[in-house]
Amino acid sequence: MKEVLVVQHTPIETLGTIAEALPSRGFGFRYVRTFADEPVPPALDDKAGLILMGGPMGVYEQERYPFLRDEIRLIASALTLERPILGVCLGSQLLAAALGAEVKKGKQKELGWHEVTLFPTAADDPLFSGVPAKFCPFHWHGDVFSLPNQAVALAASEWTNYQAFRYGKNAYGLLFHLEVTAPQISQMLTEFADELREAGGQATEVTNQVPQRLPALTAIAEQIFGRWAAGLEEATN
Repeated sequence: MKEVLVVQHTPIETLGTIAEALPSRGFGFRYVRTFADEPVPPALDDKAGLILMGGPMGVYEQERYPFLRDEIRLIASALTLERPILGVCLGSQLLAAALGAEVKKGKQKELGWHEVTLFPTAADDPLFSGVPAKFCPFHWHGDVFSLPNQAVALAASEWTNYQAFRYGKNAYGLLFHLEVTAPQISQMLTEFADELREAGGQATEVTNQVPQRLPALTAIAEQIFGRWAAGLEEATN
């Protein structure tokens, strides 16, 4: 079975619902756990694709977290090979940085449930076509990125100019979290409680919206991640 390489920065931020899409298309996956000091490989080699998950560190903290520099080199390898890439939250920032875009602290942290609006370019995007023009994903980020040169902007929110983009045929950055499950949200609210409190949010307010928000989000995630996994098939055939 062909594998996708997954870079994981914290124990909490796993593939979530992405893990369900990959086996349905005949792909396995292997985690590289940077939080456990597992080394980031220098190149993608025979892996079918690359997924980079979220984490609390910033792209600009490469001196403190040297593995971020290694990840940017790995992304460059995947881009050269034209392998599918999916960057989530920190992963999207790393993809943007690898493409030469600026990553910096935003004016305010975007935590919890916040609506995003798709750009018209999403209407014929391989992943986002048919997705509602407005939907409410889960967010947990304080950093933002500029749009990389030659990338296609796909989504924005009230606080953030670029929430999603595509580069080339199959490299995607999603600043928001589509992949989250109810247990993951609960874990993030516990693990990052201080961050939420400092931003003026309340865990109960976020938790109370889960029954309303999560089913619709999961349905969108199934479509988008299913299509991304289908792109793995096309890229490896």
